[in-house]
Amino acid sequence: MVLAAGFLCAIATGAVGEPGKSEKFPDYVGSETCVSCHRAAGDAWRTSHHAQAWNEPTGRWVRGDFDNRTFEHKGVLSRFTRDGGNYFVTTDGADGKSRKFKVAGTVGVEPLQQYLAETEPGRLQALDLVWDTQQKRWYHLYPDQDLPHTNGLHWTGPYKNWNARCAECHATGYEKRYSQLKRRYATRQAEKSVGCEACHGPGSAHVTRARDSKSFDRAAWSGVNAAGLTIGFGRKSPETEIQQCAGCHSRREAFDTSSPVPGTPFHDSYRLALLRDGLYHAGGQIRDEVYVYGSFLQSKMYVRGVRCTNCHDPHSGALKAKGNAVCTQCHNPVGNAAFPTLRRSEYDSPAHHFHKPGSDAAQCKSCHMIERVYMGIDGRRDHSFRVPRPDLSEASGTPNACTDCHKDKPPSWAAAKVTTIFPDTLNRPPNHTILFSHAREGRSDPDIARSLLETALSSGQSGIVRATALDLLGRYATQGTADGATGLLRDPDPVLRAAAIPLQRTAPPAVRVKRLGPLLRDQRRSVRIAAVRALLDILAEEGSPMLSRFGRQAIEEYQHSLTSKADFPAIQMAIAGTAMVFKKFSAAEQAFSEAVRLDPQRVDAWMMIARLRAAQGDTAGATKALRDAVAANPDDARLSNFLKDFRRSDGAN
Repeated sequence: MVLAAGFLCAIATGAVGEPGKSEKFPDYVGSETCVSCHRAAGDAWRTSHHAQAWNEPTGRWVRGDFDNRTFEHKGVLSRFTRDGGNYFVTTDGADGKSRKFKVAGTVGVEPLQQYLAETEPGRLQALDLVWDTQQKRWYHLYPDQDLPHTNGLHWTGPYKNWNARCAECHATGYEKRYSQLKRRYATRQAEKSVGCEACHGPGSAHVTRARDSKSFDRAAWSGVNAAGLTIGFGRKSPETEIQQCAGCHSRREAFDTSSPVPGTPFHDSYRLALLRDGLYHAGGQIRDEVYVYGSFLQSKMYVRGVRCTNCHDPHSGALKAKGNAVCTQCHNPVGNAAFPTLRRSEYDSPAHHFHKPGSDAAQCKSCHMIERVYMGIDGRRDHSFRVPRPDLSEASGTPNACTDCHKDKPPSWAAAKVTTIFPDTLNRPPNHTILFSHAREGRSDPDIARSLLETALSSGQSGIVRATALDLLGRYATQGTADGATGLLRDPDPVLRAAAIPLQRTAPPAVRVKRLGPLLRDQRRSVRIAAVRALLDILAEEGSPMLSRFGRQAIEEYQHSLTSKADFPAIQMAIAGTAMVFKKFSAAEQAFSEAVRLDPQRVDAWMMIARLRAAQGDTAGATKALRDAVAANPDDARLSNFLKDFRRSDGAN
């Protein structure tokens, strides 16, 4: 069976090869080779969560109690056992029947440990039953959810697939290697867990140089620096380090099936998630698991050149100091020469925090890095380092650090307290929180569109906030907003350039081509792909002048970005949508069908299958699709109504 993604090959000529790759691109040598010379760094790394991100299920790594323990959730009884050196979990499988799965890997170590099972050759799935390493107990990641085997969110489904969803950031030199034809994985990696080369790049050239620096010929290697590595972390390049960390510590969509070589710019490998509803609160505070990068980009610290390793040891991952000392290395009366614009003041004092010294409330992180709990017990801190704004909470529903602790008090109480303690807060600059909250609600006030555009054009806001304003402006898009945002298509920030592109869909076709055509050869792949998506309807026209050399290359990149994730239900929806634009209706139906095979709860896909079959005169096929959809989603009113309307319409005909 040839899957629908194959139709994309027909819209471009040729295939994208690996650009400029010589025969002597460095190979991975393994962390043990690295630490044989870099012993201090290696000793620190061995204690890190990176080193324990993914390991073999041996007695050295398994933390859970497999001594014939049981756990029941929503009527499913699971059992944890061991036999010699092997560990097993007996639980419901993909068919709903109880089955004994051999543990194929451990994930993480603190405060919880997950376990992997190989449900079919090469396919690893992350179990929802995990071990609390602090309380020494088994628990379910989603205690309030009933997720039977027919649900796409069941632990055997696509959203819990380790190969596609998680492994890249838990491995070194990762290659997913998914076959669309066979629907099988042949995954491989240079090393399980996050080793030295996950950050420093493949090390064979570096090892060659270390063994004989005099005879080392850098020109004989592809893509390496003077040290024989693909990346360098110099003092004057914080952005290099931040983007390298961001590859995993961010909410993003990958463009490839393999880990990018360290040193590859973030925006050549990923599309960053903006401050969208469901991921972030309207003010930008963390809501869902968004990790760190999107938050840090909002901070003044990022603007001033603070990097990850100013606070975290790069090898152990631990903070460089305890408690408030990690903050007062800069925020103190003397200051820090590396950040000369920082206001010098005594911060670790009741005169600033107004709480009992040494208490939890007196910790910098309590006010400036609110904590949210994910995976049941894993507390994570917001890295936007924001000043508490309880005055905005009442109008927007956003959280604030004050009422996070004083849960019995309303935001108005906290706002009055803050104003009393810090009178200067009355002169704070405008904030986007209320604006974003109203835009998310879809309010029709014409001032909202104007204010969103002003926010996007404001150099005083962070790039991700400005890009989010553009994203929200799409709900109010007119030719006028397209004209107003045109200058941002040339902004130095690729996040802004990419976010400005969709607004141009409201411009006349000729104007859209003129504005977006040059972006098909933008320096960053995230921008090039965004340009293709906004020009698809024009590119689909036979004999389109856009099918130039750069147009074909950009289309091929877009094709690759989709086919590399053909095991994602959402991407099958995107493939189907692209096929519809190109009037490849059979391919579209195949992609919609693959989407519901992966996730039966994709109701929109079911309805599109029915519509496509009906349009081709296949009434019986359309009816069957709707019946299957209702069977998979018996409580979905949209489907039931759609089926009733379809039957009435069919009867009338």
